[in-house]
Amino acid sequence: MPSAVPAVEYRIRPSNPGAHLFAVSCTVRAPDPAGQIFRLPAWIPGSYMIRDFARNIVTLRAECAGRACAVEKLDKHSWRVAPTPAGAALTLHYEVYAWDLSVRSAHLDDSHGFFNGTSVFVAVEGHTEAPCEVIIERPEGAPFRGWRLITALPPAVGRAGGTAGCRFGRFRARDYDELIDHPVEMGDFTLARFEAAGVPHDIALTGRHDCDLDRLCADLERICAWQIDLFGAPAPVDYYLFLTMVVGDGYGGLEHRASTALLCARDELPWKGMEGLPDGYKSFLGLCSHEYFHTWNVKRIKPAAFTPYDLTRENHTRLLWAFEGFTSYYDDLALVRSGVIGVEDYLGLLAKTVSNVMRGSGRQKQSVAESSFDAWTKYYRQDENAPNAIVSYYAKGALIALALDLQLRAGSEGRCSLDDVMRKLWGDHGQTGVGVAEDGIYQAVREVGGTVLGKRLARWLQQAVEGTDDLPLERLLKGFGVELAVEPASTAPGVGLKLAPGDSEARIANVYDGGPAQRAGLSAGDVLIALDGLKLTAKGLETQLKRRRPRDRIELHAFRRDELRVFQVELAEPQADKYVLKLAARSGERAAALRKGWLGA
Repeated sequence: MPSAVPAVEYRIRPSNPGAHLFAVSCTVRAPDPAGQIFRLPAWIPGSYMIRDFARNIVTLRAECAGRACAVEKLDKHSWRVAPTPAGAALTLHYEVYAWDLSVRSAHLDDSHGFFNGTSVFVAVEGHTEAPCEVIIERPEGAPFRGWRLITALPPAVGRAGGTAGCRFGRFRARDYDELIDHPVEMGDFTLARFEAAGVPHDIALTGRHDCDLDRLCADLERICAWQIDLFGAPAPVDYYLFLTMVVGDGYGGLEHRASTALLCARDELPWKGMEGLPDGYKSFLGLCSHEYFHTWNVKRIKPAAFTPYDLTRENHTRLLWAFEGFTSYYDDLALVRSGVIGVEDYLGLLAKTVSNVMRGSGRQKQSVAESSFDAWTKYYRQDENAPNAIVSYYAKGALIALALDLQLRAGSEGRCSLDDVMRKLWGDHGQTGVGVAEDGIYQAVREVGGTVLGKRLARWLQQAVEGTDDLPLERLLKGFGVELAVEPASTAPGVGLKLAPGDSEARIANVYDGGPAQRAGLSAGDVLIALDGLKLTAKGLETQLKRRRPRDRIELHAFRRDELRVFQVELAEPQADKYVLKLAARSGERAAALRKGWLGA
């Protein structure tokens, strides 16, 4: 640190775990003589929705030289403290309610504490680029004496993940942006370590589990080492941390510059004696791989719109298809290329992505560029009509990455690929800090592919990103010795709706465009109670439908709000919406060579 006395000092303590309250203070050594302004972020990078974290502030006051200071609230997340005497430090005290068990905010009870800096640390206007320090304290009382702390934020003395490990105390940050980009976990967690390309990596598991840590570390080491090798050593971090909250049922991840916050179901973790590679574990490894890839793609290779972030409002870009979509392509690809899963496992995961994209008619109405721009109001605020109105820039973005990668490889006879595009973006943007312009991905493809191939694929990519046409995946995969087919996911006649999760009532979650349910007048939120006079449950609907044939007419009784309604539905043919990928029985030497270059096997 350039100075022994930081310009800004924070202090945070779990003051009342039972009430889910953190006590936070922020001390400014040289406050603005005209009145110091403090702001809490409205959103957290990586999760593109205004979350208004300030709504969780319960109490707030300011003091200077032992006296209370007047505080004026300027808007929903900003406060101005009245001018203070020259040379006197100003301290803002506030309490934060923390009861959001997710990767985005903060959570505190008597079992553990977790927070993202965006939820608890106010920005000090005029001082956000200055070095700062934070003192993180253990909660008071005998039940908490065994609590430990872990974060990738460097301690004031030493390095993150060093011998000091797991201690409460003082931590340092170069500026406010670094301060809020290191989530913190405290409590009684399990800790395991592995090294990838010489970089120490920790994984901390909070919650009850029977995880085979040796297996998990071995698999993650291969995935992380492969990604470091893809972009080129050295890695952009000298320490990395996987913070994982283990629950009965949950899924989520959020990237940070040297760590990730994860939420997973305990059944998704490997256990000693586990045979094979269960789908849940593959899903968890894919999540870890996705967030780790963000260490390069979005945390350092950023859209120009994010350099710097404006955390007071939406930051619009049409590029999330590249930053989330390309990452979604590489997350599972890293599993097969690193040898953690086999080729058939990978093709199964890829087929699920194809199915997810093709099931919704929203892909025919919204481009991935539009989906990226509208993430704040559409993708992150999905309603019952989402499958009919929007396309996922994650899933279709991954398929665009796949199609681009295959075309680069085939068009150059394996001499260049999307890997080269990612390395170029890393050199031109990730290592320089220069944001990617809205047309920057097209430019990178042009340069990597060369005069003829690059120009053609840059034009194709722009059309794919800005348009709504389906991608020519069947043709492209055939050139790599992979067959794409589609079949019905169920043998039951189609009714054109999806039920909400649960085993009790048959509540409709989505009604699909042009399907039998929509034509009959059924709507999302309707609760189906009988089919042809027989009581229905969520599990019973498909069982009853399997006894019918396409074009049969059925009578559905349903409650819409508190009104009983009757609907006549004409059933359709089973919908062919399950895509299957498999290796071709016969493929030429060229296809086999291209496939080996693509999948590494």
